[in-house]
Amino acid sequence: MNVQPFLFGDGWIEVKDGNDTARAIFDRHYSRYHYADGRKPLLFLGPGEKMVLLTAAADALCAWRKFISGDGQKGINCAIFRREGGDLASELLRQARLRAWQRWPGERLYTYVDPLGVAPTMRAGRPTWGHCFYQDGWKFCGLTKKRLHILERFPEMPQ
Repeated sequence: MNVQPFLFGDGWIEVKDGNDTARAIFDRHYSRYHYADGRKPLLFLGPGEKMVLLTAAADALCAWRKFISGDGQKGINCAIFRREGGDLASELLRQARLRAWQRWPGERLYTYVDPLGVAPTMRAGRPTWGHCFYQDGWKFCGLTKKRLHILERFPEMPQ
């Protein structure tokens, strides 16, 4: 693994799109697109306003992206969430979600989960894809034309 020695602290640390350690984790995510010609662009998230979060131990990655969605989704997209170790996935996701709402207050958050790309978690005898998102309070809100599951999360009411 490509670990950077300057990542000190607890929880999430914001890094730039293109960070080598973040890219190494991103390269192991099921949704990573590999170009046929072998090119590896410097930036891996695509256009838009973004926030890339990496844990200090470099064992989890979460990236948020605000862009114009081709399928009409509105809000902030969780472009990648990958946990390879460390804290419970739903707790890491909760912390990342709160960081996203600090940057983009009041925005709807959404993500896509490919049921063909990830193994389901069995809950109450039924398969669930993106289990850590459900554990963090996300809800299923539909399917894309390519049959990806769309999950969403709205800000909580003031506490």
